[in-house]
Order: sequence, then C-alpha cells, then structure tokens
Amino acid sequence: MWGLEELKGHREILDRIDWDMTPEKAVETFLEWGTGWTRKDDFVRYIGQESLYFVIYDWETPPRVTLIRRSTQDDEELAKVPVPPEMVQRAIHDAGRKPGVGVYALSEELKEWLQEALGC
Repeated sequence: MWGLEELKGHREILDRIDWDMTPEKAVETFLEWGTGWTRKDDFVRYIGQESLYFVIYDWETPPRVTLIRRSTQDDEELAKVPVPPEMVQRAIHDAGRKPGVGVYALSEELKEWLQEALGC
C-alpha cells in the first residue's frame, strides 16, 4: 500500500484518477452495470474497464483518504494518504451523515488539497 510520497512517484496512476467519482456512483457504474443504459453515456462499456478514485472511510484513525481501483471484477486499495482531520470532518458533516456510518466522497476542499499535495 502506497503513502503520499510513493503515490506521487506513479504519474501513470495520478493521471487516471477520476476526481468526480463517488462511492455511490462507483457502485452504480461497476456493480450494477447492467442498468447502464439508463445513464446515457455514463456506464461501463466492457469487462476490464476500471476507475481510480478516492474515498473517506470514517472509521480510520488517523484520518486519511484511500485510493481505490475498481472494475466490474473487483476493487483494490492502492494508497492511503493522511489528510487534515478537520477537512475529513467537514466532508462527512457536509454529506449530511454522522461519523461512524461508512464511506464518503471527497469534498471539493479535500480534492483541491489532494491535487496540490500530489501535484495533479
């Protein structure tokens, strides 16, 4: 599992991160892909297609974000990046949920912080 500095050394991965992917959209896109026709052009077109995106697991201490590689076949955690705790708490709060309930998407604030930290 990579950390921040190791991930920065993998430009081929950084260039493929989907900054707009959310945990909910990933499930819909990759686990319910037979229903893709209802989403117009936003669906999996072939087996082996994948997405790279970050999520927040609210149970992790210290607070960090996890880079996921997801396809129709499986998912893999590639990196865990420590992030400012207050940004994680704001992202969870802004999502309208209470801490302890699961997996969250990045806030715009966290996306910008990560993009700067990773040189994206």
